[in-house]
Amino acid sequence: MKFSEIHPEQWEELKPYLDTCLIPVTGLSGKEPPHETVYALERLRDVMDWVEIPFKGRVVTYPAFQYGRQEIVQQINEVCANVKSAGFKYVIVISADVELDSSMLYESDLVVTPGRFPGSTEESSSTSVMREIQAMWFPDKQV
Repeated sequence: MKFSEIHPEQWEELKPYLDTCLIPVTGLSGKEPPHETVYALERLRDVMDWVEIPFKGRVVTYPAFQYGRQEIVQQINEVCANVKSAGFKYVIVISADVELDSSMLYESDLVVTPGRFPGSTEESSSTSVMREIQAMWFPDKQV
């Protein structure tokens, strides 16, 4: 679910069910010609589908960090902390093109990038991400 789909009067009612925030990172530099920008956004969309489709109704997607790479780590940490203080229990940071260091993103609960699954198919990577999210939500259960 996109953040813009939640009406103010619905938030308190939905908050217990929408406990996970997805923060996309595009990682553009501004030097990309328009067609490369489109490809980058399409790649990000495809990776976001690993989370948004199977967990619709529990995950809210926030606006993406469009520009910057490693230098935006502190900003991402601040946003992760802020969305948690606004009511989200979990925060997932996701990128298709930027290999983010999960140890540096200490305010996030999970970092998802395709590079975490070298040699994997898109389907097996998607399945691995689903398992990691379920393990995050249900740490005492074997998933």
